Amino acid sequence: MVAGWHLAQVNIGRLVAPEGDPRVQPFFDALDRVNALAEDSPGFVWRLKGEGNNATDLRPTPDPLLAVNMSVWTDADALFAFVYRSAHTPVMARRRDYFERFEGAFQAMWWIPAGEIPTVSDAFSRLWMLDRYGPTSHAFTFKARFPAPGLDGAPVDHQPDPWCVGTA
Repeated sequence: MVAGWHLAQVNIGRLVAPEGDPRVQPFFDALDRVNALAEDSPGFVWRLKGEGNNATDLRPTPDPLLAVNMSVWTDADALFAFVYRSAHTPVMARRRDYFERFEGAFQAMWWIPAGEIPTVSDAFSRLWMLDRYGPTSHAFTFKARFPAPGLDGAPVDHQPDPWCVGTA
């Protein structure tokens, strides 16, 4: 835990088919279980939700197949444990079954003051910054995670699985 700071994250993907299509139904069938797992995980603070208790019904862009996931965690280690060391991992490992290959940044993290809730617009700006400028203290990935503001140190490589580092 980093005193005074929390870690926000966003990941986006373009579904290969709309909800209800058999190609993506296993993804939708796993959402409630995975979201409950996140909420019960150490370090979880908040997640983006629409009316269906997940974010898949939110439409922040004109593309109806673009899915957005956002959450806030106490620190990067807690988020990393959920993403790579929990029952979430096998679902994420199948993401290519459900989502098109994404050109550019599809995952970003950034530090926010504890108690703040990030907006979808802020998340998209972080993806844009990461896509254009690479990892910085403003937007980064598990491959190059920057320390919280006010802390010294070089970016840390959490050594995520190579198929999921946050950029194309």
